[in-house]
Amino acid sequence: MNSRFVVGTFDDEEKLMAAAISLKNEGVKIYDIYTPFPVHGLDEILDISRSRLPFVTFASGLIGLTIAAAFQIWTSAFAWPINVGGKPMLSIPAFVPIAFEIMILLGALTTVAAFLFKSNLFPTKEEKLFEIKQTDDAFVIVLKGVYLQTDLERLYKELKSFGASKVRLQE
Repeated sequence: MNSRFVVGTFDDEEKLMAAAISLKNEGVKIYDIYTPFPVHGLDEILDISRSRLPFVTFASGLIGLTIAAAFQIWTSAFAWPINVGGKPMLSIPAFVPIAFEIMILLGALTTVAAFLFKSNLFPTKEEKLFEIKQTDDAFVIVLKGVYLQTDLERLYKELKSFGASKVRLQE
């Protein structure tokens, strides 16, 4: 018994969804599903939980807003108080544009960094293509596990019955 991947390639998203739902109901471990565009309902089939990235964005944006506002208040009211044309030392409306821009900048940069870190995307990462067309126009389902020969034959027949254009085994 070896750990193998069974790769099924579909031409249509409905066929892929039907196969994925059937396989999940049978208890088959779905490693991943690759589609050329987002398909509604795949996250439930793959048991993907909701991302925490919005919380990272909100927290880093709030930190950026706080830093920008604190720095502007400190510089204009405490460190270098200069009275220009009778303007008050603590003019909050004048601080809004800069604080907003720093909030957006820090939020965006932190979100990108957190996404790249969480996704393990870095320059030396080796990609794993199960099907060359998975980045173009194919719908690919990848099953992983320890399969006996009888299980492989059953999975092959089942994927073919759902309309897979190609089913193959990959070590």
